[in-house]
Amino acid sequence: ETNTLPFHPFEMQQGDILRMEKEHQVLKEQLKEAQEKHEQLQSRSSEETSALQELLKKSIEETEVSKNELDWFHQDLEIQVKKWQQEKKENQENLKALRNTAKKHTDTNDRYSKTIDEKEKQYNVYLNTYLETSNKFANEKVKWEELIKKSQDACQECVKRAVKAEVSVLKNWKEAEECKLNGIAANAEVNLKILKSFSSSASAAPTLKSQIDSWEIFISNIKKQLEKVEAEYEGKIQVVKNGARNCLTKMETVDLPSP
Repeated sequence: ETNTLPFHPFEMQQGDILRMEKEHQVLKEQLKEAQEKHEQLQSRSSEETSALQELLKKSIEETEVSKNELDWFHQDLEIQVKKWQQEKKENQENLKALRNTAKKHTDTNDRYSKTIDEKEKQYNVYLNTYLETSNKFANEKVKWEELIKKSQDACQECVKRAVKAEVSVLKNWKEAEECKLNGIAANAEVNLKILKSFSSSASAAPTLKSQIDSWEIFISNIKKQLEKVEAEYEGKIQVVKNGARNCLTKMETVDLPSP
């Protein structure tokens, strides 16, 4: 079909209607797309709204739980605050008592410090006195030790002289006894020789035999006594040399009657 109508006043220029129809068609398509987008957005908004409502509901429930917990926390906090206040009061009282005790200890410490200072002064005085006395006694000790050493040396010399003197006395007693016994034995042997010379004759022999035997026994006893004297005096001399005391005793000898 062909449009034979003039385009004026419907068209300012030829093709305006066609162009408007195209624009209208474009706008319809845009509107359709916008409606589709609106529906999609509305659907998505509904889903998001439902999800947000669920979240809101959950948040409200959690808020209730949190509120209850907060109430519990408040109650617990009040209990703890009361407990802390009580402990604070007790700690303050304890602190006050400790401060009083510390003050007492400080006063006692000051008193002891003064006492210690006084005792230390006394100790220094006593120490100086002790050192002076100790030095004095040390000097005297050295002197006494020297005197003791000299006395010990002198004592040793005296002991040596005493031992020597005792040994000399014992030797003199021994020699005197030996001399005495040897003299008796010598006289007895002379008498025995005379008897033996007389007994050479046959007539006198039986008479003199008993006398000769008596003199021989007498000489034998004298020699035994001489050995005993020598042994006893030598033993005493050795004992004295070894340091024994009170050994200076004279040996008692028995005078044997001569036949």
